[in-house]
Amino acid sequence: MGGVGRWRMQKPRIYNTLTRSVEVFEPLNPPEVKMYVCGPTVQDLAHLGHAKTYIFFDILYRYLTHLGYRVRYVRNITDVGHLREDTQVDRIVAGAERERLAPMELVDKYMFSFFSDMDRLNIKRPTVQPRATMHIVDMWEAISRLIEKGHAYVVDGNVYFDVSSYERYGQLSGIRREELIKHRVEPAPEKRNPADFALWKRAESGYLLKWSSPWGEGFPGWHIECSIMSIKHLGEQLDIHGGGQDLIFPHHENEIAQSECMTGKRPFVKYWVHVGYLTVRGERMSKSLGNFVSIKDALARYTANDIRLFILSSHYRAPLDYSEDVMEQFVEVRERVEGSYARVLETRAEGGAAGEAGLEFSHQVDSILEGIKASLNDDFNTPRASAHLMELVKTVNARLDSARRPTEGDLEKAQQAFATVFEILGLRQPELSGEGERLYLVIERLLRLREEFRREGNFRVADMIREALREVGVQVEDTSSGPRFRLLR
Repeated sequence: MGGVGRWRMQKPRIYNTLTRSVEVFEPLNPPEVKMYVCGPTVQDLAHLGHAKTYIFFDILYRYLTHLGYRVRYVRNITDVGHLREDTQVDRIVAGAERERLAPMELVDKYMFSFFSDMDRLNIKRPTVQPRATMHIVDMWEAISRLIEKGHAYVVDGNVYFDVSSYERYGQLSGIRREELIKHRVEPAPEKRNPADFALWKRAESGYLLKWSSPWGEGFPGWHIECSIMSIKHLGEQLDIHGGGQDLIFPHHENEIAQSECMTGKRPFVKYWVHVGYLTVRGERMSKSLGNFVSIKDALARYTANDIRLFILSSHYRAPLDYSEDVMEQFVEVRERVEGSYARVLETRAEGGAAGEAGLEFSHQVDSILEGIKASLNDDFNTPRASAHLMELVKTVNARLDSARRPTEGDLEKAQQAFATVFEILGLRQPELSGEGERLYLVIERLLRLREEFRREGNFRVADMIREALREVGVQVEDTSSGPRFRLLR
């Protein structure tokens, strides 16, 4: 398709939290891209705040892949060590007690629930989805290295990272050292400095999640988990590390410190990417505030495309306020977009007139696609990309309305444009309905069968299929990209 091939020559620009600027994306070892995104703590149902984060990184993954990068994408599962700020109780343990389940029963329940939610939202599965509890030995080894290098110390079965041993601490968040004390809630008087954070926590007798370690029975700190899982599956230096903006401090700040001290390599991550909050009446959506809408509840009322178009309407770094009134607006938007795409598919199944795409129409479509490309290259400006998508809908509808019988070239141009945009933005493609769908599927299957006979050298049977289709009004044309067909009138 004209215009699409040129996209691969472009380099997107993206905001880097580390440098506080929008930068041209230049991976460490192109065309490979190593991307790590902090996954959920699987203690309860995932909500629309999670959807906002993972839909954005899905689009980032899709677009970089479309541009020709080979992306290795790791998104973890936190199933131990993430403590509640108020009680210092592991969220998994608290959830298990709440639901009267064993901790790993709770983990399995909500991990598979999360996977289902991601699939239903049409979020591509990452390359690897590691669990923290499967990397305990790797964490012991990493913590031991930090102790040996003088960056960590042991006190009564606890291991703490010594923040004073890393002079660049605070580079990501911008926090000053004198402010660190008031941001630490761990009641641990044995620490050398209140700003130091736990790499390994001692577990009391009867604690539900604990392992024997070189320092006694305990469990890993939350921060060391992501460092180890990212390094284990991507190597000691990453191109992209992302998550919600609430993770900038202390989680991602601590990851940088312990990772660079452990490996001796800098930067641990070249581009830090963070997503803004989803809010409800101006307040961040969260379980602790009780104002969250689960993804399952949202999908019971809205389609995946409704939710995705709503999230695309705001820049990924900006807050986005949720309400049912706003969602209803995006139901209408989705119906317009899907309706136009479905109209192209159904018209094409019926058969367009012979001929290539009109020059003016082709130019209009290419211009719109270039606009979408420019929007995504500009720090993934999805609101502007969405506006171009609506322009595509308007342009295609006008073409279908103006022509009594659009050409096959026009229809193919429109279909490929929609398919490209839907794939990059992660929208589910509409399907043909009724008789048109059945007819289209039957013809496609006959053509696949014909291709198999041709590959086997059985041209007599292949020609018989082509002739049989022609007799019922289906004209087959063999092209360099495969067979094409149209219905004759």
